[in-house]
Amino acid sequence: MAVPRPPIHNLTIEGPFSTLSVKEKRYAHHMARAAWHGSRIILRQVSPESDDVFDFIIELYRSCSGDWDALVAEGSISQGECDALLDYAATFLSNIGNYYGSGDQKFVPSVSSAALEHLSKRSSRLEALYNSIHDAISTVPPYGLGFPSDKAQSASPAVSCLLEEHSILPENTRLRKRVNAGKLTFEVLQASVEHNAAYVELDLPHLGAVAMKYTANENQALFLSQYIASFKSGDLETYRDSQRTWVKDKTPRVENILGFVEPYRDPYGIRAEFEGLVAITDLEETRMLMKLVENSSIFIKRLPWAGGSENDGKGPYEKALFEPPGFTSIHTLAYCSSIIFPGINLPNYNDIREQCGFKNVIIANRMSAESNKAHCNPFVDPADLNSFQKAKYPAYYWWVVLHELLGHGTGRMMVETSPGNFNFDKDRPPINPLSGEPITTWYKPGQTWTGQFGDLATTVDECRAELVGAYLMDDVELLKLFGYDENSDVTASDLTYNTYMQLGTDGLRGLGNFNAEHGKWGQAHSRAHFAILKCLLTDGDGCVMVEHDPEAKSLIIRVDRSKIGPHGKPALGRMLLRLHIYRCTADVQACRQYYEELSCVDGEYLKWREIVHAKKAPNWVFVQANTFLQGEDVVIKEYEPTPKGVIQSWAERNI
Repeated sequence: MAVPRPPIHNLTIEGPFSTLSVKEKRYAHHMARAAWHGSRIILRQVSPESDDVFDFIIELYRSCSGDWDALVAEGSISQGECDALLDYAATFLSNIGNYYGSGDQKFVPSVSSAALEHLSKRSSRLEALYNSIHDAISTVPPYGLGFPSDKAQSASPAVSCLLEEHSILPENTRLRKRVNAGKLTFEVLQASVEHNAAYVELDLPHLGAVAMKYTANENQALFLSQYIASFKSGDLETYRDSQRTWVKDKTPRVENILGFVEPYRDPYGIRAEFEGLVAITDLEETRMLMKLVENSSIFIKRLPWAGGSENDGKGPYEKALFEPPGFTSIHTLAYCSSIIFPGINLPNYNDIREQCGFKNVIIANRMSAESNKAHCNPFVDPADLNSFQKAKYPAYYWWVVLHELLGHGTGRMMVETSPGNFNFDKDRPPINPLSGEPITTWYKPGQTWTGQFGDLATTVDECRAELVGAYLMDDVELLKLFGYDENSDVTASDLTYNTYMQLGTDGLRGLGNFNAEHGKWGQAHSRAHFAILKCLLTDGDGCVMVEHDPEAKSLIIRVDRSKIGPHGKPALGRMLLRLHIYRCTADVQACRQYYEELSCVDGEYLKWREIVHAKKAPNWVFVQANTFLQGEDVVIKEYEPTPKGVIQSWAERNI
């Protein structure tokens, strides 16, 4: 896939950064440096060529001192080829690799090989780098990431069961295939500084050591020391300890997330990609979010699995005590990740979440990109686009808030904690609301959600969280808590209607990340969004419909306001209840049968997919700031939202 001209969004941070004390600025600076150094790990996780592609881009920038126009003036490259090169470079850097973070599809440069080869003659280093990448950057297949095949590539072949037998946690590992004397072996590479072999696959920097001097409290000092110990040794149990400490650091002025966090890209849904985020808390917005946290138990009791007198009305499939989590609005200073998420709920370890709690963050300067009026939506009737756009941002914002807090934050797993010991009454097990009979499945000793559900785990979990948010977006009391009623500028009913419109448009967009040739989904959220749309189409009694005009090659989402309450919400509730019970009871077989059928793309949906692909908008690119030490102070530098600005920002990170 050639790179189209990308829309570029600036994650502005200068205002929030200026409110920090000198000590906080220095802490933020050193943590941001640690985060950005993680990009080398991500590059090596994405593809074999990504590390050298990165170096080629940065070396080319340095060879012309960032004056790309000079390359055109001197005849090294045409203006058109230069623009194509800059677009590719900006897209590559924003995704930290040559596969889109959202969708996992490979993109290739539109600039010709001849032009790149000519530019490589500017230095011996450029020439060596180009020789190592010129085939890989322009060759398809592989078309995307996934299970190893002639059409996809992956660094994660299936040896997870063997690792589990040897008590090796897989999240921070990679596997390397070796053939010696005709014998095939796999080497397990664990991300660490210390090593006990003759080679080092990952050279991590001394993360966090300088930042330690500027921590605000004992919890920060402790989790930084645990980060360091984990990154040195590769011991993931030590990293898990850091997460237990991290959740105790409530609403810090400077927030951070570092480590192997999200397993979206692993086809088995287990191995995690490195991520580094450093951000500044918005205290005023956080106070508003905490209103919801304080009232969360009210709305948990309105979810489909709640009811009756048991567990204070929450039912057996919910924790007895909902520990109010930290919920903060943050502005990201450094977000080193292949995907810039608008909201995050962590840690991703269910046992830690249940025992120690969790944190939710809404990334305000990322969310603001959603309110850009320049965005067009080909699946909304042009006559309705203005009203849709007016309510889109607040509807999306609160949907994400509910997704993180009550989506990822709810649920109780039925577990045999050790042989013969259960966290429920084995003699009188909970009744399964789907069958009306006592449950017959649960998690056995040592089993986990991700381990049992494998490739389904991330997409089902995201789908369940999306459903929780959407299910509650018609609750009058809840929307009033957010400041919306029928007298507000954007009314409460407008938010509800817009949510269902977004369920429809997101479901169609999701088809863009489905590979029809292999019948595989490229992104967990995309599969979830399509499954929800299909649920509404097949079970919503006309609440949501898709107008398909084959001749005009158009798809338009229609939502019947009168059917949202009596038909749309119940349809979402039935789907949500199924996914929740399957997840809580470890019923993998039933979940797979239900979810695979619901997310199956066939018949007319394949025709829709062709239109979606034809109308697919370019993937977003983000440009982020850098900080620099200046005596005792820290200064911040922001960059213009252009391909040149993106490249300059990365070059000046000097990683």
